[in-house]
Amino acid sequence: MSDLSRRLLLKQATSGALVASFMPLTTFAQERRFEPKPGAWRTFELTTTVIVLNPKGITRTWLPVPSIDTEYQRSLESTWTGNASTARLVSDEKYGAKMLYAEFAESVTSPTIQLTSRVQTRDRATDWSQKLAARENSGVLKAWTQPTELMPTDGIVRKTALDATQGTKTDVEKAQKLYDWVVANTYREPKVRGCGVGDIKTMLETGNMGGKCGDINALFVGLCRSVGVPARDVYGIRLVPSAFGYRELSGNPANLKAAQHCRAEAFLKDHGWVAMDPADVGKVMRQETPEWIKDPTHPLVAPVNKALFGGWEGNWLGFNMAHDVTLPQAKGGRLGFFMYPNAENAAGRFDQHDPDNFKYTISGREITG
Repeated sequence: MSDLSRRLLLKQATSGALVASFMPLTTFAQERRFEPKPGAWRTFELTTTVIVLNPKGITRTWLPVPSIDTEYQRSLESTWTGNASTARLVSDEKYGAKMLYAEFAESVTSPTIQLTSRVQTRDRATDWSQKLAARENSGVLKAWTQPTELMPTDGIVRKTALDATQGTKTDVEKAQKLYDWVVANTYREPKVRGCGVGDIKTMLETGNMGGKCGDINALFVGLCRSVGVPARDVYGIRLVPSAFGYRELSGNPANLKAAQHCRAEAFLKDHGWVAMDPADVGKVMRQETPEWIKDPTHPLVAPVNKALFGGWEGNWLGFNMAHDVTLPQAKGGRLGFFMYPNAENAAGRFDQHDPDNFKYTISGREITG
């Protein structure tokens, strides 16, 4: 080895990130596994603080509150403090998505609200060898096959799904084919703001298949619905690092203002509601290493690709499953989905994807003992 090479390696050794960036991808893969398994419940506390700068007229804020109670999440109590004239829990009429609504009088010079919610979560993993008499109200299942404003189930969406599921006989086979199709035909685009928009018809018509979780998992859900498989998005936020070492599947509890992430579920008659997350497969492929991995069978990606068809890690909480959300008392228009703090005043709706100027912070902590 030349002196120059030795000096270069020594310099890299001063930074773990630099060392990692020069490692072959197989080195990463040899040290990784991804095997979420249902087990003990973990308790988390999530705190969102909003401070409105330069208020104009009456200020209104809406903060998402965990409203999901299932075999993988228990939504517990929420409390709040601040200088609002009124603050109360309200819900979206159609989906029951809970939110803290706060209104501040024009005289309040620094509108401030802090919401603290406590939840319990745990990992999910489907045992495909076991069949169960999965039960769900037929009306509920029908509702989860319906189109939304940004998620049509006819036209190019249905044609794409029919082509992808050709030859399948069971709902599990359909879901697997659609999951594989989404992983193979979409990609994570880091430049997309927030979690994306979820306009799946435009994605397919334009052939621009890059996006984030709000786009990619919405596409999976829409494709499933279009061929009769009930499916839904679950909008939430990552809380803490992954137990399996995947940086891109982690949350930094000290700063979660950009940790929002939506997942998906499909209802399969022999297994019930099953966890799905093809968007996170794409995130690992694009961002887990300096090199963009384009093969889902690569050893770094393969365990994630396998596990996220039927499971996910409980280092995340879900707020709601709502689409086309009208915020109570709002002057502005509907939201495609609701997992970010929102606010508006006399100047209009604030930019939910600009927490530094809108001025909100989100943090979390795990409660043990």
